[in-house]
Amino acid sequence: MKAVLYREIGDPSVLELVERDVPEPGPGEVRVRVHVSGVNPTDWRARSTPAWPMPYPEVTPHHDGGGVIDAVGPGVESFAPGDRVWVMLAAGGHNSGTAQEFTVLPASLVRPLPQNASFEVGASLGVPALTAHRALTVAENGPRRLAPKALDGTTVLVAGGAGAVGHAAIQLARWAGATVITTVSGPEKAALATAAGAHHVVNYREGDPAAEIRAVAKDGVDVVVEVAVAKNIDLDLAVLKGYGTIAVYADDSPKVELDILRNIGLNTRFQFLVLFADLDRMAAAADDVTEAVRDGAMGVGTEHGLPIIHFPLAETAAAQTAVQNHAVGKVVVDPAA
Repeated sequence: MKAVLYREIGDPSVLELVERDVPEPGPGEVRVRVHVSGVNPTDWRARSTPAWPMPYPEVTPHHDGGGVIDAVGPGVESFAPGDRVWVMLAAGGHNSGTAQEFTVLPASLVRPLPQNASFEVGASLGVPALTAHRALTVAENGPRRLAPKALDGTTVLVAGGAGAVGHAAIQLARWAGATVITTVSGPEKAALATAAGAHHVVNYREGDPAAEIRAVAKDGVDVVVEVAVAKNIDLDLAVLKGYGTIAVYADDSPKVELDILRNIGLNTRFQFLVLFADLDRMAAAADDVTEAVRDGAMGVGTEHGLPIIHFPLAETAAAQTAVQNHAVGKVVVDPAA
């Protein structure tokens, strides 16, 4: 089979396309024929950040994917060959990333992919959808699980609604019954956020974004799903409801300056997210995400607000570079192409 790997930390040139034997699943494991491999920022950061040491002599990247069970190991009763699945955390804690034609991983990291969902949907879940789920379930008095009506009466502000996590947050929040507001940087992204299902879209580069958000959420927003807290903190605090939550999953800035008295007055809850810190919670989130997919709430493609950008396996370096350069849409690699 063909696989992509790297043997040292570095720029995209360290990625190699190699031939290797098809692995056999052990006890509690399944082998998945990968149809589509999802690429996330964590993939290029792990490959290029010297502070993150190599976990193995050779690393096959990418956590997410959609495919079909090809074989099951001893003790696996939840899956059978031919089952359509999506996978998560494939490159975390074991060297079984999805940038290859076949991958073997614990059955606990695999979920059924409903028949109404494409393999592109499967490859777009994982990191983005589980991050979005976590952000939507950290409020002090909010739900820990998502389902229809779980967020009834809640107003959610999604920063960067045209990104992969923002897209998933819009879809999950709407599925769970929230009123969804999102901020974007221009008309193209506004159209994508609207297609994803946002009720209200605000261009943060024009006019008075806080006033526009307050016009919709007069009492303020309950939860902010935040990708750039250092840049957006003033806007977030201007629209946050008392006892509201700012859930921070990423930021290009290393520090944020906080007005202590203002946050005390709001009783602000800041939640910084590490997705893989609580595997039990992640497993429950994966079950919720699967139900949202089954309900048709997690579509991808331009018509659903997340264009899919395909690369063949041999061009994994270009795929990771596209993600690093902030491509608009979901970048995926096709191992069988």
